[in-house]
Amino acid sequence: MNVKTRPFVQLTIYRSPFCLFLLAGCLLLLFHPSVAVSAQLKDVLSLIGKKDALILEDDQGNTLLSVHADEKRIPASTLKIFTSLFALHYLGDTYRFPTEFYLDPENNLTVKGYGDPLLISESLQEIARALKTQTEFQHTVIQDIILDATWFKQPVLIPGVKASGYDPYNAPNGALCVNFNTVYFKKDKKTGHYITAEPQTPLLPFVHERIKASPFSHERIVLSAENNENTLYAGHLLKFFLEQEGIPCKGGIRPGTVDPAKDKLVYTYTSTVPITEIISKMLYFSNNFIANQLLISAGAKINGPPGTLEKGLESARKYARETLKIDDLSIVEGSGISRQNQISATSMMTLLNKFAPHYLLLKHQGCEYFKTGTLTGISTRVGFILLPDGKKYAFVIIMNTKGQSAEKVVRKIKDILCR
Repeated sequence: MNVKTRPFVQLTIYRSPFCLFLLAGCLLLLFHPSVAVSAQLKDVLSLIGKKDALILEDDQGNTLLSVHADEKRIPASTLKIFTSLFALHYLGDTYRFPTEFYLDPENNLTVKGYGDPLLISESLQEIARALKTQTEFQHTVIQDIILDATWFKQPVLIPGVKASGYDPYNAPNGALCVNFNTVYFKKDKKTGHYITAEPQTPLLPFVHERIKASPFSHERIVLSAENNENTLYAGHLLKFFLEQEGIPCKGGIRPGTVDPAKDKLVYTYTSTVPITEIISKMLYFSNNFIANQLLISAGAKINGPPGTLEKGLESARKYARETLKIDDLSIVEGSGISRQNQISATSMMTLLNKFAPHYLLLKHQGCEYFKTGTLTGISTRVGFILLPDGKKYAFVIIMNTKGQSAEKVVRKIKDILCR
C-alpha cells in the first residue's frame, strides 16, 4: 500500500458500522454523565438495609437509584416538606398572621390571637409602640388584659409530644402564644439569681416558680397549656412592654373572648414575616411548634374555627389524595415527631418535586439544599444536589435501621456526582 492510498483506507475504517457504534458509545458517555456514573452509584445500594428506602432522580425525572421505594417508612422531620406545601396551598405564599386588639368602654384590652407562630418579644414591643400612637390609648389606663385564644380549640394534643416535657419540641400549640411557649434563662454567676438569657425578653415574676421547679440552672423551659399558663404568659409579657411604653396597666390578666357587643377593634398587628419566611425558619431549625401551628391554621381557614388538629389532618389528607395524588401518606400531626407518620420514598419524591420551586427555603450546605429528620433509630434526608453545570438531582433517603445514617448515604452520592 503506497502513501497515496492511506487516506482512503483510513476513511474506510472510520465508516465501518462497528467503529461508528463505538464512537457513538463514547460520545454518549462523554455527554451524558448520568450514564457514566450509574455504575458507581450502584455502590450506594450497599448502604441501604431492608428497613430503609432510597430514590435518586436527575433533572429530567429519570430514576437513577431506587430501593424499597414503594414501601412505607417513618419520615421523621422530612414530613415538614408536606406541611409546608399544605400551608402554602391553602394560606398562600403572601399570607401574614394577624393579631387583633380590642378596647371596651371600661378600658379592658382584649387580645385575639390567630396562631401566629412567630409572635415573639420583638413583636410585642412593636405592638406596644403602635398602640401608644393610637388615639384610644392617649392618657388611658388599661384595666384588665383579656386573652382570647379561642381560634384554636384547647388543649391541642400532638401525638409524640409530652405535655410536661422540658424540651422545646414539646412546646404546646395555641392561638395566642409568644416566644414558641418557651422561656430562656440562666443563673447570674455573681448573685446566683435567675436572669434572662435573652436581652430582648425580660424574666418575669410569672415564670419564677416554674424555673425553680425545673432541673436546670440554665436552659429553656416549656410553658404548658395547663391552666392556660402559655396564654397567660403572653399577657404578662405584653403588659411589660405596654408599661415600658408608658401605657399603665392596673388590672389583672385573664383568659376570655372578644365581645362584639362592646369591644371595639382598635389595632390589628400583621406579622412582619410572610409565610414563606416562616417556612424557611421552620425547615432550618426543624421547629415542631411552627409545623403544627401551620397545619392547624390552614385547617381553620378551610373548615372554619376553632382550629383543631383533626381539622388540619382531615384537610391535609384530602390535599395529599386529591391534589398531590398521594394515597399512601399516614399522617397524625404535621412536624414528623410521631412515629405513626409514614410515607413511601416514591411519594416523598412527589412532594419534593412539588416543592422544587421553593427549594431556596431549604437549608443550604455546599451544593446541597436539604431537610433532615431524626428520631431514635431513624435518620432521614431529602433534598436537591445542584452541580456547577446547572444539573439538579433530587434525592430521598429514609433510614429506618437503627444506627444507620442518611448523611453517610448522601455524602457517598455527592462524592460520585460532584467529581
